[in-house]
Amino acid sequence: MTDPRTMTKHVSKLLAFLSVAVLMLLTVALAPMFSQAERDPGEAIPAAVTLPAGSPALADVQPVVPQSQDQIYLSFAPLVKDASPAVVNVYTAKTVKSRASTMEQLLYGVPAQGSSVQNSLGSGVIVAAEGIVVTNNHVIQGADSFRVVLSDRREYPAELLLADERTDLAVLKIDTGAERLPTLDFADTRAVQVGDLVLAIGNPFGVGQTVTNGIISATARTDVGVSDYSFFLQTDAAVNPGNSGGALINTKGELVGVNTAIFSRTGGSVGIGFAIPSEMVKRVVDAAVNGGTFVRPWLGLAAQSVSFDIAKTQGLTRPIGVIVTEVFPDGPAAKAGLRRGDLVTAIDGREVFDEKGLKFLAAVRNPGEQAQLTVLRAGNSQTINVQLQPPPGATEADVVLLADGSIFNGARVIELSPRLAEENGLDPFSKGSGIYVHSVTRGTISRNYFKPGDIIRAVNGKTTRTVKDLEGVLAQGGRSWEIEIERNGRTVKGTVRT
Repeated sequence: MTDPRTMTKHVSKLLAFLSVAVLMLLTVALAPMFSQAERDPGEAIPAAVTLPAGSPALADVQPVVPQSQDQIYLSFAPLVKDASPAVVNVYTAKTVKSRASTMEQLLYGVPAQGSSVQNSLGSGVIVAAEGIVVTNNHVIQGADSFRVVLSDRREYPAELLLADERTDLAVLKIDTGAERLPTLDFADTRAVQVGDLVLAIGNPFGVGQTVTNGIISATARTDVGVSDYSFFLQTDAAVNPGNSGGALINTKGELVGVNTAIFSRTGGSVGIGFAIPSEMVKRVVDAAVNGGTFVRPWLGLAAQSVSFDIAKTQGLTRPIGVIVTEVFPDGPAAKAGLRRGDLVTAIDGREVFDEKGLKFLAAVRNPGEQAQLTVLRAGNSQTINVQLQPPPGATEADVVLLADGSIFNGARVIELSPRLAEENGLDPFSKGSGIYVHSVTRGTISRNYFKPGDIIRAVNGKTTRTVKDLEGVLAQGGRSWEIEIERNGRTVKGTVRT
């Protein structure tokens, strides 16, 4: 009887022989196909799948096999190599003072007062070879010192040139002597389209410079709620904490926008990131380099979005534009001839759908320049040129500290104006007049009665339109004060006796 182990060996050898034979037959059969492809690379390769006759769109599409090593190794690497040196890390430090409790002092010998340093990390982009770096305002906000680390790990202290909370942008400067640094050019974001390929470069979670890719998912996002001048590019390129202030670039290596925020329920990327368009970034950088003050031009109008029902009454096929609801007297819009009820459909040829978009597209221009508004009035379309100007009135430079010994002692106040309203996110068309409480000094009596943001409408029955009006009432003295203020949109009246 044959040994089973010997039989197993014979079967294995037979199977191996048959496998080799089948492989050789296949090679002979397929050889003409491969040799033909090598001899004539331009000839179409037979499709693996035959499409049904009349298939829409796909009928003309044939799969293509890479014909060379170059096609196999297509990569974003050359683009990243050129762009990444212009993306930096931004480190900030803030000294926080603390006070120990009496129990901590007695039991643990903790000093009564101490301090600690809080550090934070973000990204930034070099936009000028002499060391101008743009980042997000929320990256540097409240910090005492700033440090920029280049992609080659060199570190430099940085000077803050400008911080603008309302656009969430900040501009730093580092001194590298005579060395010219690599930069990113600004892209023309007016030409950005949904579907454009983009790369995000930054330092997520502090792991080191990281590159992700995606597309532009949407443009003109105005309901993100990150800043007053909301008008964001949306991307599905992975953006995470630490990417803030980093670059979003196109396939030309140009700066499309500065990564600013993400939508996430977990804190990590879910494919919904937002970037400030480079046209606004350029405006803020120019302002920082040329004087250090970013002045937003003002149209001098208020507007509301067009609903589908309003669009139908206006003879429109779809909701577009904004309806002018208020025109500020002697403002740019009033001087140009705009009226309540006008429907603004575009500014400088770019469609608008809400007031935030209108304000943004006006703000990317400099004061003194003209904006071209496309206006629908009584069913007729016309073009109106508006000369943009800074909003009029008092600025924060006009803040007055009250120090008369009354209940107002320690309050810093300023007259309400369109400029003040724009700078503080208030409504410049707010009905009535008053004095705006800018801040309240700690440890003063005014802190018991007033909060920053309060609007003092009247004192002792007298309307306070100007700081002089208020100072005149306070000069009369007294121990009883009848006060009318507006706080968080509500009117509060009361009598304070001292």
